[in-house]
Amino acid sequence: MRSKTTQRFRVGLVEDHESVAMGVSMMLADEPAVDLVAMAKSVAELLPQAAGLDLVILDLRLADGSSPKSNVEQLRAVGLEVLIFTGAENPYLVRSAARAGVLGVVRKSEPSATVVAAILAAAAGELVVTTEWAAAIDGDPELDDVGLSPRQLEVLELYASGEKAERVARLTGLSAQTVNDYLQRIRQKYANAGRPARTKTDLYKRALEDGYLPIPVRSPLE
Repeated sequence: MRSKTTQRFRVGLVEDHESVAMGVSMMLADEPAVDLVAMAKSVAELLPQAAGLDLVILDLRLADGSSPKSNVEQLRAVGLEVLIFTGAENPYLVRSAARAGVLGVVRKSEPSATVVAAILAAAAGELVVTTEWAAAIDGDPELDDVGLSPRQLEVLELYASGEKAERVARLTGLSAQTVNDYLQRIRQKYANAGRPARTKTDLYKRALEDGYLPIPVRSPLE
């Protein structure tokens, strides 16, 4: 497997402002780890070009009137991860996109180095936790409590923070099968609450949303 330092990521951009699209293209032109291979003014226009993309950078507001939630869901439905690129002027729209499963939200007003770092992290499948993302989640009244038991919560905190299931079993004194059973029940509880958590990254997002794990602090150039 190639290391992250040598891997090249294929990225698409959905942005209907030509000047912004040109700015993103210029920011990524000298970045050896990223190839901006597809640009479109709508999700519908991008989808035919989406094969093999590692990430889609998505403008929050598009001229076609599409909703951020619908746009993210369409991209996620074909296996694409999404990073929102926005002025972040509308907390409701940011929350809507965050609930749909984006990897993060980055402001268009951020320095170029910060934007590029966010794109690299998201292309590698990492969450990009910014102030806007955290504030949107913190102020979301629709994040229903899923009712985890103390033991389920212990398993979630360890597993979502990066531990493997076998390690969680050793740390908690549970069998590996019991840990896997707990993880299955946790995923089911989130699914029942309308907050699916199919992957480990999804579980990490849910744990952040519910305050079970601390919001990580990122330096500007991280």
